[in-house]
Amino acid sequence: MKSVPAFSLPKRLSIFAVAVFAFAEISSAASKQKSHPQFEALPLTRSGQNHLLVRAQVNGRSAVLLVDSGAPATLIDSRRRSDFKLAGVGNNPELPTSVLINGVADKLAIVHSLRLGALDIVDIPVVVANVSSPHRVARMLREQQIDGILGVDVLFGTKAVMDCQDQVLILNMFPEAGARDPQLDLRGFHKMPIYVNDGFNLFVNSSVNGTRARLLVDTGAVMTTLHLPFVRQLRIPYYETAFTSSGVNRKGDAVNVAEIKRLSVGSVNMSGKAIGVADLKWLFDGKRRSSLTSPPVVGLLGAEVLKSHHAIIDFGTRTLYLKE
Repeated sequence: MKSVPAFSLPKRLSIFAVAVFAFAEISSAASKQKSHPQFEALPLTRSGQNHLLVRAQVNGRSAVLLVDSGAPATLIDSRRRSDFKLAGVGNNPELPTSVLINGVADKLAIVHSLRLGALDIVDIPVVVANVSSPHRVARMLREQQIDGILGVDVLFGTKAVMDCQDQVLILNMFPEAGARDPQLDLRGFHKMPIYVNDGFNLFVNSSVNGTRARLLVDTGAVMTTLHLPFVRQLRIPYYETAFTSSGVNRKGDAVNVAEIKRLSVGSVNMSGKAIGVADLKWLFDGKRRSSLTSPPVVGLLGAEVLKSHHAIIDFGTRTLYLKE
């Protein structure tokens, strides 16, 4: 999802800590995190398409959510609405009954309890949309069916830290207290600021063959992808493939491939990278374009680069950490 909701979700989170057992299955990465009581370290699993998934409870029912730094809002799959007993927004004057996502009006609902480990987020507005692939496609791609998407409304609200290689999501149980998990080791990482626009999209400075640009930090994108007109402008050769990419309320876009001789994100060089090329016109709607224009946004920083360069995304300080 790359659309901007019409309201400010991060300001509407009501967060409470509760003493419950997180999950029976703890990954080796998460078990190493002897977290401070202020922090909750949740294991993430990696899907066949390189997505990072977290186990949650939605109104007391088990759920699998894709952790997506490119999604401004949390979504619940419309096919699970009755299972999760989602409530309507009622007559709340601060919330619309629907929001536009990539040109389609999707209903808004209230989750009375979104539990992530020992953290319970109450009465959170969510978008109800079709977010999972058909079962046939999911089996073909070895992709686990998901029940929804955990968006940056929750990640900002909990001042989360997401480790894309070790597959851990660290939530701040008391975000108003600030601070960062003392167990987090950032030695050897390159540090770079994340720029956040009005629609809660995350961007980092980059360079493509010497041209300054910005990329949207998108853990929900399978691969790093550049906008087709930008690639043509730089006269970079690209090659057709049989691959397509899709998103919420978007049909599949053809994805080509180009080899970028000089690619850097912040001060981290990634020379000789095979990068996706697609028409990302949905990325350049008025809301995104209006608040971040220099240097221009030219594409997505996707999951394969975030994993290979051990990305750590700190939503509290709005910082991206990468290794060479």
